[in-house]
Amino acid sequence: MTAVMDLVLCAKPAAAHWGDNALISFEANQVNVHVTSQGASRLQDIQKAARKLDAQGLKHLSFIGDSWDVEACWAFYQGYYNAKQDNQLEIVVLSDADLAKFNALKAAADWTRKTINLGPAAIYPQTLCESAAKFLTELAPERVSYNIISGEDLLSEGWVGTYQVGKGSSQAPAMLQLDYNPSGNPDEPVAIALVGKGITFDSGGYSIKPSDGMSIMKSDMGGAATVTGGLGLAIANGLNKRVKLFLCCAENMVSGDAYKLGDVITYKNGVTVEVLNTDAEGRLVLADGLIAASELKPGKIIDAATLTGAAKMALGRDYNAVFGFDDDLVHQALQAAKAENEKAWALPLEPFHKGQIGSSFADIANISSGEGMAGASTAAAFLAHFVEKSEQNWLHFDLSGSYQKSGNALWATGAKGHGIRTISRLLSE
Repeated sequence: MTAVMDLVLCAKPAAAHWGDNALISFEANQVNVHVTSQGASRLQDIQKAARKLDAQGLKHLSFIGDSWDVEACWAFYQGYYNAKQDNQLEIVVLSDADLAKFNALKAAADWTRKTINLGPAAIYPQTLCESAAKFLTELAPERVSYNIISGEDLLSEGWVGTYQVGKGSSQAPAMLQLDYNPSGNPDEPVAIALVGKGITFDSGGYSIKPSDGMSIMKSDMGGAATVTGGLGLAIANGLNKRVKLFLCCAENMVSGDAYKLGDVITYKNGVTVEVLNTDAEGRLVLADGLIAASELKPGKIIDAATLTGAAKMALGRDYNAVFGFDDDLVHQALQAAKAENEKAWALPLEPFHKGQIGSSFADIANISSGEGMAGASTAAAFLAHFVEKSEQNWLHFDLSGSYQKSGNALWATGAKGHGIRTISRLLSE
């Protein structure tokens, strides 16, 4: 059995013999975390200390002392987490209210990170839909109802993008349609609709990815996991608005049944799309969810997806990218991220981007054409074609920061849960 070590947060530097600016020191059965910075830098240094302790194999720690507040505890937990989930933290320093807040964060983030980290043999379209529904239903069994549409039934209901992307796999594509309705009134207006990209494995299809790029494509359902985790966190914190959740889930595989370059997809809203790259599949499934969301005429539509490499090229894996035509709504998203100690950054989206995805055979193509196009912006512009009032009520998150391909000073390798707090806050505001 692993011995429990006490964990103390100190506002003074470590003794000189621990090294310049040392974040941690030890005495007897105690670990000292030395953080002299303030604000966001303070939380970042706490998270770095946690990564060091995880790397050193300290598996069982107990917070002690009165310097730990809920944000400090949470920063430590984010760094201490690893994909094996073999670390234990004892939290006896928080008030009951703060402990409840911490535990709600932990439950939502743990589900999100664990789900993204699971391999495609465990998480495929049907099991992703079932897991998300189970997680949310257990939080509010009297307030949640749902339906899972899969396989050929997607075609009969008009969800052609999800079907086309997923038809090449032995695992049937699926869409989760979930209703969180705290009032119980079936006529209650939908305040917010959430849409998540749930590509449980992305080979690239016939536009096949190289092996190195494909190796982390179990994480391509990060958007679906993030909006689910964000909704779960909001529910745990007492969300009193009606929210609809749409997860558009498929495996993008190569087979004789797979969709191909040159195919034209006709969507439920009448928009036709020429497939010029089968590795630009996320936007094809999201289109279904955005149409379904628009049919409800909600107050806002928020989608999240690990959509483009272009967003990661612009922002790295530290920030999630935010897009929208409504500057006030984009600003609200950035402020929500800042208030929740998450990182988000606005990338440009203008009406002219919608003109950069033209096709000779359909209304639009699924990739931009021509040199020098902004890939993340044109991907967002593609989605706008499927949102009824995209200029007013729509936010798109390209989740550059949801997954860490290799560990760094702040995060272990794998899913980060980065974005769930921002989504939750936007739902609750």
